[in-house]
Amino acid sequence: MIPNPFKQALKEGRQQIGLWGSLADPYAAEMLAGTGFDWYLIDGEHSPNDLRSMLGQLQALAPYPTHAIVRSVIDDVALIKQILEIGAQTLLVPMVDTAEQAARVVAATRYPPQGIRGVGSSAARSSRWGATKDYLQEANDQMCVLVQCETTTSLANLAGIAAVDGIDGVFFGPADLSASMGHLGQASHPDVVAAITRGMAIVRAAGKAPGTLMTDSKASRYYLEQGALFVAVGVDAMLLVQAARTLAAEFKGGAKPADAPAKPSSYA
Repeated sequence: MIPNPFKQALKEGRQQIGLWGSLADPYAAEMLAGTGFDWYLIDGEHSPNDLRSMLGQLQALAPYPTHAIVRSVIDDVALIKQILEIGAQTLLVPMVDTAEQAARVVAATRYPPQGIRGVGSSAARSSRWGATKDYLQEANDQMCVLVQCETTTSLANLAGIAAVDGIDGVFFGPADLSASMGHLGQASHPDVVAAITRGMAIVRAAGKAPGTLMTDSKASRYYLEQGALFVAVGVDAMLLVQAARTLAAEFKGGAKPADAPAKPSSYA
């Protein structure tokens, strides 16, 4: 059984720095896999990914030390089963508002009697088509489940969500959370920052790992100082576009890089 290094790092309290992958392409994923990040997020919610493209990216990332995390589009038990069968060991699930919902997500990643995951790995990449010895007996322990806190409802239920057995971490989605709090497009609003800071303390008190995504370096460092254990500090598509705009401006005599539109502070 291939151990889950990301899960182990969180358990040991080691901060993991990641890159958000939204280009939905195996070639791009492989290019970025060797750039030094601890983890790379394959985004199935806001990017044009399907199971086939997720599979290609998992295969592209496999030879590299960067750990693959897959974000599903929803907390659907059947979809989670398919994502696990293509080889994902770490799952990020958006819009989790209650402890009951979090428990259902955990159950979807565990074989009976601990959960409800369907048994069919002998025909799937997850067990290397049956070649992984004792996969069924050991898979549960290597699954890492991260859920997203993105609404005021989730904030209100955060202690219960973090207390669910099998939840390894809670990711704070600043974009949706700021919208839910009445500050659409203002992830750096003081009320939002204060809510995430308090939330991270609640998650840490439960013995779980808090995380987030910030494309502003100052904000990323702030949350790392607050105890965040997994933080994405950039988005591949945004990095590409910003670099291209800067290069075009340099040679076309247009707006100087300093005059370019300010990058948003978050995306999740």
